[in-house]
Amino acid sequence: MFWGKEKTKRSSGSDKSKKHKGKGLVLFDSVEEAIRAERLVAKAGYACSLVAPPPQLRKGCDVAVEIDLVEQPAIERVLEQASYVEVTPLSGSGKLLDIIQIFRYGNYTMVRAGNMKLTFEEPSGIIVNTSGGGCPDIPYLHIELMGKRLDEIPRPKDIGHTLCALMLDRAVEGARDIWMNGGEK
Repeated sequence: MFWGKEKTKRSSGSDKSKKHKGKGLVLFDSVEEAIRAERLVAKAGYACSLVAPPPQLRKGCDVAVEIDLVEQPAIERVLEQASYVEVTPLSGSGKLLDIIQIFRYGNYTMVRAGNMKLTFEEPSGIIVNTSGGGCPDIPYLHIELMGKRLDEIPRPKDIGHTLCALMLDRAVEGARDIWMNGGEK
């Protein structure tokens, strides 16, 4: 049986340079440090998100924490407990990479984030497959997600420690958005 494939890309807004005005990136040497720092900053009550920085800003890690530069001094105090390389402003020329792709196969949707893929059945929200990555925590994450509904699973970034876990978390977020909105992405 052949399933027709429909490929869509999640749009990140019409004017990315305006969206990132006044934003900065906290850069790290390792993915684990970035994930830990994002948790600390969010726990302290500051808006932040894990993002894929443009290649020219990477300092050894494929993940950064996006922050509002107005809050930089306070966030740097929070990050005294973490190890980071530097905080750099996002200019109009440094846009973040779009890492989410969506593929539809009949009632099944695959969400790809970086090298990680998660496939779920749209009507039920049941995860039918995860694939990709070569990190050591992937088999564990696969076991934790398989056969469960998207709203019943732990966040991969909370139970994993690698870039693969972070990308799988992004795929889970994308899948949840699609499923909760009735497939309207």
